[in-house]
Amino acid sequence: MRIFHVSATRFTELDALPAALPDDGFVWVGSARGEFEVAVAQVQSHLQAWTGGQLVDLHVADLLNNQLPSNFDTTSWYDLLVFRRLAAGVGSEALFVDDENGTMATARKALKSIDTSPVGFAVFDRVLLTVHPAECALREFFAQRLAQQAVNGDVRGQPRLPASPADLMLRMANHMVDSYLALRRLLTRQLGALQQHLLDPKSRFNDWPMLLEARNALHLLEDTCEDQRSAIQEWIDALDEWPTESEPAKRHERELLRLRSRDVLEHIERVLSHVRRLEHSAEVAVQMHFSALSHRTNDIMRTLTVLTAIFLPLNLITGFFGMNFDSLPLIHSATGIWTAVAVMAVVGIGLLVYFRRKHYLGTRHRP
Repeated sequence: MRIFHVSATRFTELDALPAALPDDGFVWVGSARGEFEVAVAQVQSHLQAWTGGQLVDLHVADLLNNQLPSNFDTTSWYDLLVFRRLAAGVGSEALFVDDENGTMATARKALKSIDTSPVGFAVFDRVLLTVHPAECALREFFAQRLAQQAVNGDVRGQPRLPASPADLMLRMANHMVDSYLALRRLLTRQLGALQQHLLDPKSRFNDWPMLLEARNALHLLEDTCEDQRSAIQEWIDALDEWPTESEPAKRHERELLRLRSRDVLEHIERVLSHVRRLEHSAEVAVQMHFSALSHRTNDIMRTLTVLTAIFLPLNLITGFFGMNFDSLPLIHSATGIWTAVAVMAVVGIGLLVYFRRKHYLGTRHRP
């Protein structure tokens, strides 16, 4: 568990939970899910001392639930947002670095490594409690980033630190949505490798469980994005219901929160649109695969039909002269065999030329 004091110009990490809130700024408590489960009683007692209220037991269960979808809930003293992240699992990028051709085995491992673990946010007026998965780098990333911002500021000399717990929560949610960019590159390469195997005429694709895993992964991402969108939309609706602030600074801060919320929602919409395009691309690849199979089957059947049509009159000729009658023409002639062979050759070559001119043989057609 890491505790930070965030003010307008400072970002300081504290050694332990303070007995009282600082005079300015707010406190950010970031904890892994397992650590929060162990220290939940201690955190609840400090929240009671800081804010006059504790987390509802149902919300504590939500924060400890590793399978909970993205959702939003509110009380009169805090807001709760559970936001599932979209990220590639540990080592996923290295899979395609080691295998530039994108084999099916590599794509299978990458699909199984997609991480959609939830991150919980409890937003009080001056306290932000975040509960992360065990191997989530979100807390460390923002701890380092805010420390740098406190030292450097922005190019205009104004502090860029979050002004409130809600501001920091929206920044972290936006970062989780933007982290889909790395996952998008990974998924694009996976589906590219899958499409190459589906449409390769020299390979016989039979790894249908792999295709099912790809479709299930895309369905999972689509459901995750829709839950994210619903959660952020509920947060925006709750934000609009907050009491109107009389101070200009507070009104400006509220407007910035609305702006960041709409920006997060827009990013989610773009991610959702891209996931649906990938899903459509996978469906189109399957349809093209079966269309190519049908086309190759038609080519084979056409060739077999032409060969049958060529040999059918030849079989008729040999059957005619194979009848057991003494009075058949050319039977007792020394040149009869050569005459029959010549007729058969002419008929066969004539039919072959005719079918080739009709483009019944081969796969190349006139434009």
